[in-house]
Amino acid sequence: MQPGSDDFGHAFEHLIIQEIIAYLGYHDYENALSYWHTHTGYEVDAVLGDANVAIEIKSCQEVQSRHLRGLKAFGEEHPTARLIIVSLDVAPRTINNVEVMPATHFLQELWNHKIY
Repeated sequence: MQPGSDDFGHAFEHLIIQEIIAYLGYHDYENALSYWHTHTGYEVDAVLGDANVAIEIKSCQEVQSRHLRGLKAFGEEHPTARLIIVSLDVAPRTINNVEVMPATHFLQELWNHKIY
């Protein structure tokens, strides 16, 4: 499976979602995971709690502003939500109130109870 391929992207997203599901299950957070989309095509891969945290998953090496569209739309509707994009970036950073987290950093933060 080649990085950058559709299969790689699906597998990467599946890995992150499965880790979130495992975390929520181990900590008895019932009904804490959902997703969000609009009729105009914006979507967010994972929403935790009552719109507390929105997570977009991208298997790219460097997040660009175009990758943030769904999170930005979600943030307009839910201004107090924490917005995170999980990617293959090499270091954490912030772009316009969206936290860009490398996958390993995100998973470490998740299991250390710092995401939700």
